[in-house]
Amino acid sequence: MAHIYLQFDFAKDEEKAQQARHKLEGWKQAFRLDKKLLYKLERTATTPTDGDANPAKEEKAKGKGKGSAKAETPPPAASNDDIKLLVRLAFSGHEKLSEQRWVQRIPTEEPFREASPAVVKPGDANFEATEKQFDELA
Repeated sequence: MAHIYLQFDFAKDEEKAQQARHKLEGWKQAFRLDKKLLYKLERTATTPTDGDANPAKEEKAKGKGKGSAKAETPPPAASNDDIKLLVRLAFSGHEKLSEQRWVQRIPTEEPFREASPAVVKPGDANFEATEKQFDELA
């Protein structure tokens, strides 16, 4: 069974990545795509630049007092991780039409459209690298 991979780069937009994950889960349940549609999120940590100082750490260093304990934890959307989503479509030979429809549909939907979608099919130059990357992700 040949696989087709769809790559999406959400940069640092955690909210869009979670919307995409939620939409994929909905499709998996609604269309019974349990083993046919798999996805994995990859987070690569980027080092902060000089301008990206953590305000909570600066506050702690100033010694604001007892009330600053809640301000020390940054919100989850303020991460410096680049978020990439890899989607693997694994349809059998007699389901080529369904596979083609999903390859066309997913990149045109709302949270995926702005994430620079890329389709990697068997025979493409970076297919083996993409397949290895997908297998190594947790």
